[in-house]
Amino acid sequence: MTSRTLEMATFYVGDALCGMDILNVQEINKLMDMTTVPQAPDYVVGILNLRGQIVTIIDLGKKLNLGKSERSDMSRNIIVNAKDEYIGLLVSRISDVVEAQWDKVEPPPANIGGVQGKFFKGVYKTKDRLIGILDVEKVLYNDK
Repeated sequence: MTSRTLEMATFYVGDALCGMDILNVQEINKLMDMTTVPQAPDYVVGILNLRGQIVTIIDLGKKLNLGKSERSDMSRNIIVNAKDEYIGLLVSRISDVVEAQWDKVEPPPANIGGVQGKFFKGVYKTKDRLIGILDVEKVLYNDK
C-alpha cells in the first residue's frame, strides 16, 4: 500500500464503526419505502426506486453477521455504484468523514468484533476509535 491519503465516509453498523472510501459513495439518503423481493437472500431488505434507478438495499448488519439493523430516524442508505449497478447499504447511522494515511492502515484481524476479516481492507486507529475499512466489492459479491 502506498502512503496516499484515504478519505472515508464512516458509519455505524450496530455498535461497530466502519468506513469506506468516499469515492465509492454515490449518495446517502433516508428513503425507507422499499419493495420486498421474494426469495432474495435474508440480508436483502428490498428494492427502491431512486429517480428511476432501481436500487437493491442490503442490511449491512445482517450481511456482516452483526444482526439485523434496527431502523430508526438515524438509519441511512449509503448508495454505492458497483459493477454498473446501484446498491444501497442500510446502516444504523452516519458518522464523520475521516482522513487516513494508507501507511497507517493495519491489516484486518481474522475477525473484528465478530465480523469476518474478509469483508475488510484493514483497520485504522484514530486516537479514540477503531474503524474497520470495508471492502465494498467483497461485501457485495461474496456470500457468507
